[in-house]
Amino acid sequence: MIELDGLRRTYRAKGRPVVAVDGVDLAVRAGEVFGVVGRSGAGKSTLLRCVNLLERPDEGRVTVDGVELTGLAGDRLRAARQRIGMIHQHFALLSSRTAAGNVAFALEVMGVGRAERARRVAELLDLVGLADRADAYPAQLSGGQKQRVGIARALAGRPKVLLSDEATSALDPETTRSILGLLRDLNQRLGLTILLITHEMDVVKRLCDSAAVMRDGRITESGRVTELIARPGSELAAEVFPLGPPPVLPDTTVVDVTVTSDDQPFVADLARRYDLDVRILGGAVEQLAGGRAGRLRLALPGNPEQTAPAVAHLRATGLTVEVPA
Repeated sequence: MIELDGLRRTYRAKGRPVVAVDGVDLAVRAGEVFGVVGRSGAGKSTLLRCVNLLERPDEGRVTVDGVELTGLAGDRLRAARQRIGMIHQHFALLSSRTAAGNVAFALEVMGVGRAERARRVAELLDLVGLADRADAYPAQLSGGQKQRVGIARALAGRPKVLLSDEATSALDPETTRSILGLLRDLNQRLGLTILLITHEMDVVKRLCDSAAVMRDGRITESGRVTELIARPGSELAAEVFPLGPPPVLPDTTVVDVTVTSDDQPFVADLARRYDLDVRILGGAVEQLAGGRAGRLRLALPGNPEQTAPAVAHLRATGLTVEVPA
C-alpha cells in the first residue's frame, strides 16, 4: 500500500547540509498499522511529510496504493492527496469553526455540495463518538475530543491511508488509550492502512502490527512487532523489555529468554532436564497488538561452557536466547 524507495531529504542549516532522511526503504502492507519510532530529531516527521509530498524528497520514490506520487504535480497530486488523510499532534483545528464546521471545511475544499456535506459531517462525527458535540467550538472541547475532530476531518475524503504525526503525544495516558482504541477500530472497520510516527513505545505496543526504528535519518530495523521482539539484538525489543545491564554473579551464566507464544513451561522443563537450580532475576509480559510476548532474565548455575547444553536446548525449542554482555 505504501512503498518508499531510496528516500532522501536534505535541508540547509547555517549554510551546511543536514540530512533528515537518508536513503530510506520502507513497505507498509494494506490494512496494517505501521509505526515508525525514534527519538526527537531522528527524521520521523520529515519522513511522514514526504509520504504525502507535503515535503518533496530530493531523491527516491513514494508510491501509495499503486500511484507514484513523486511523479505527480499540480491537480493530479492534489487529487492523489485526497486519498491520504492526516492527523496532527496539536490538532490544527480552526478556532472560529465548530466541530462540525472543521470537518465540513475539508469537504468544502473538495467541492462537496451542501446537502452531502451535512450528511457526511454527521456520519463522521458519529463515527468518532462526537455526534453530541457537533456545535461545540475547539475551546469547549477536551484534548481527546479535539483529536477526534481531527480524525473525523482526516476521514472526510474516504482515504485508504491515514498518516498520524505524534497524534497522542499531547494527551494524558487515559485519553491516549481512548484514541489508540479508536484508531484500531477505524483500521478494522474501514480497512484503513495507518502509518504513524511516535516516540512513545506504548503506542507501538498497543496499536502497531509492524514497526520500524529510525535513527539519524535511517531505518535501523523493521518488521512485524512480534518478529522484532524475538530478534536477537533488537533495539525495539530492548525498549519494550528494558531489563538493564545484567548482574555480575560468580560461577553463573545470565541469559535473557524471549517468548512470543503462550504456554511454554521452559523454566520447569530446563530445571528437570538438566537438573539445574534456575533462578528468575526479572522479566515482564506485554500485550502487543499482534499478540502476547514476554522476556525473562534467568540465572543458570555454572560458567558459559558448563551451561552451553542448556542454552542450546532453549534455542532448539524456538526461543530467542541472548547472553547479555
